[in-house]
Amino acid sequence: MKAHDGMYIGGAWRPAAGTDTVAVVNPADEQVIAHVPAGTAEDIDAAVRAARAAFPGWAATPPAERAARIGALRDVLAARKDEIAETVTAELGSPLPMSQMVHAGVPVLVAGSYAELAATYAFEQRHGNSTVFLEPVGVVGAITPWNYPLHQIVAKVAPALAAGCTVVLKPAEDTPLTAQLFAEATEEAGLPAGVFNLVTGLGPVAGQALAEHEDVDLVSFTGSTAVGRQIGATAGGAIKRVALELGGKSANVILPSADLAKAVNVGIANVMSNSGQTCSAWTRMLVDAERYEEAVALAAAAVAKYVPGERVGPLVNAKQQARVRGYIEKGIEEGARVVAGGPEAPLGTGYYVSPTVFADVTPEMTIAQEEIFGPVVSLLKYEDEADALRIANGTVYGLAGAVWAADDAEAVAFARRMDTGQVDINGGRFNPLAPFGGYKQSGVGRELGEHGLTEYLQTKSLQF
Repeated sequence: MKAHDGMYIGGAWRPAAGTDTVAVVNPADEQVIAHVPAGTAEDIDAAVRAARAAFPGWAATPPAERAARIGALRDVLAARKDEIAETVTAELGSPLPMSQMVHAGVPVLVAGSYAELAATYAFEQRHGNSTVFLEPVGVVGAITPWNYPLHQIVAKVAPALAAGCTVVLKPAEDTPLTAQLFAEATEEAGLPAGVFNLVTGLGPVAGQALAEHEDVDLVSFTGSTAVGRQIGATAGGAIKRVALELGGKSANVILPSADLAKAVNVGIANVMSNSGQTCSAWTRMLVDAERYEEAVALAAAAVAKYVPGERVGPLVNAKQQARVRGYIEKGIEEGARVVAGGPEAPLGTGYYVSPTVFADVTPEMTIAQEEIFGPVVSLLKYEDEADALRIANGTVYGLAGAVWAADDAEAVAFARRMDTGQVDINGGRFNPLAPFGGYKQSGVGRELGEHGLTEYLQTKSLQF
């Protein structure tokens, strides 16, 4: 795979400050496919200085012109979708159809939504005898994960650009090639020098330097709750704004009136997508006691269609593979019943995990409380709606979820009582304009749509 041997700073590729590199490994065959520079605090400082220098000009650029540049970026991403999909498949292991449809396709939709929003948003509003101005917060430090490498970049960078902010991006070390393609796209789209900057490297070095940098005004991070907690503490000490999209343990609540077969099949597909490496995945399937065993049989049959190496890709690296297999073993140890899959590696090469379904899972079990981040589904039994709600809300997370019922009104009534940021009703489709983010330890702030834009704005009022 093509890889740049420098950082994208101030509108140009420049040599890294150090000589260390990070190996990029294809998780499907465990082969090194490229090396990228391991950024240092010096690289981060150079990128932040470039972003700070570019900020006044970009902030003063009329919203319509910012919208045009974001629209051009969308067009470049659309034109390079095949290259993007192939790159994501190589460094993440996602099956190519998934990479084409989701990893390359969704970012185009999101970028397009911000091109439109930048042109129409009311950055100046009148309230009584006050004029309120919504102004860019400044330099944004964006730290993105590996599971949806381009989507997470666009979901942060596009609204920041629309708001008038400049950006320094530190992508996940497992998927830096996609980030380098994005940097090329910003250049091709005509973004002014310094408006977008890229530093590759390790989280504890480059990521920490970015989060701690005194000239970064807002840190937007997607990743684990543990790291998010550290970033939040660092930002709090500096009175710096943060947007944190963290872990999840989402409940898929199937009410007694629901179409059980449809709800189970869609629920299994939701978790198997991206090999279970989705923070919002509905990993806890809640079914009423009367239909529980039927649901278990349906889930076991459904997951059999997801063959490793075909419909399900590998996990991102060996560490993640070992982590997920450890959770499966923990589930067995605590008394859950394996009805499909198990801890054994399904293939001899690649970081694959067998798609696994657990039955007889109780709410206090580790696999029902902690985020596994792999192709593992736990079926939990409830006695009535009050019990279902107690189980659904009974974790430290609150990122997403689903509710199924005979009609939407019944499902909505239940969903309104769930402590979670986003709920799909009877299989509701993804909406790039809907705010995404969590309650409790699933994070702070929102991404996507108008709510995602406002994360990068600050408010000034003038009275006259």
